[in-house]
Amino acid sequence: MKSSASPHGRARPDRAGILVVSFGTSVPEARRAIDNLVDSAKEAFPEAQVRLAFTSNIIRRKIAREQNVGIPTPAEALARMQDEGITRVCVMPTHIIPGEEYDDIRSVVDAFASIRGKYGFRRIALGSPYLHSVPDCDRMAEILAARFGRRLEDEGTAIVLMGHGTPTHSANAMYCQLQLALDRIADGRFFIGTVEAAPTIEDVVRGLKKHPSVGRLVLSPLMIVSGDHANNDMAGPDDDSWLHRLRREGYENVEPHLVGLGEDPRMAEVFVERIREMLL
Repeated sequence: MKSSASPHGRARPDRAGILVVSFGTSVPEARRAIDNLVDSAKEAFPEAQVRLAFTSNIIRRKIAREQNVGIPTPAEALARMQDEGITRVCVMPTHIIPGEEYDDIRSVVDAFASIRGKYGFRRIALGSPYLHSVPDCDRMAEILAARFGRRLEDEGTAIVLMGHGTPTHSANAMYCQLQLALDRIADGRFFIGTVEAAPTIEDVVRGLKKHPSVGRLVLSPLMIVSGDHANNDMAGPDDDSWLHRLRREGYENVEPHLVGLGEDPRMAEVFVERIREMLL
């Protein structure tokens, strides 16, 4: 193990840490997706201390209140890791696009990177979210095609994906880039919409109408976890959920697939690869 001299001449052991940062979820079943990514990091890097932080204060407080479990913010987690003697940290987000949440994480990482002396890290790096570039979108398209390969064997079935979306951030364009990538390998089989931005569910319906051979739909979250948005906005009992809106458009055979992307082993592979790139 490497070490360096402290200001007082004592050796400071070189210790690696990985901070997995998620928006979070208060849905116990959905937590499996996050845990899968955390466990994959622990298995791939047994020498590193792997920790978890949530960015949503609302979710953190709800979990503390209802489950009596404390989950730190990224800033709290990094401060604890520094205090415990970890010298090198890879901060790895579970986010799909580099939107507002990712910008917030970057500001925290930059702040810790600016600290010098005994309260600073020797090295701290921030990993990229899943859709950070055009090649990332191409790879995600391949993952999604494999994920729903069995359902796509039926030519009358299409996959409707619900992303979160961020209306005032340029990173929202990555959803359109992913749609282009999906169209190249499976034209007319995947349709992406978002909860809070564009493309919308209305855009999804317009796209579906251009393919009259499609009669069956699979609804699935384009999110790491299948949490509140998936269970309510996408497949909930209310009339304005995507499930009921699509049925009103004449699609009677709509199957919700309430499994977060984080549970997919191919997504875990990408996650581990991103961490390995930072550790090199």
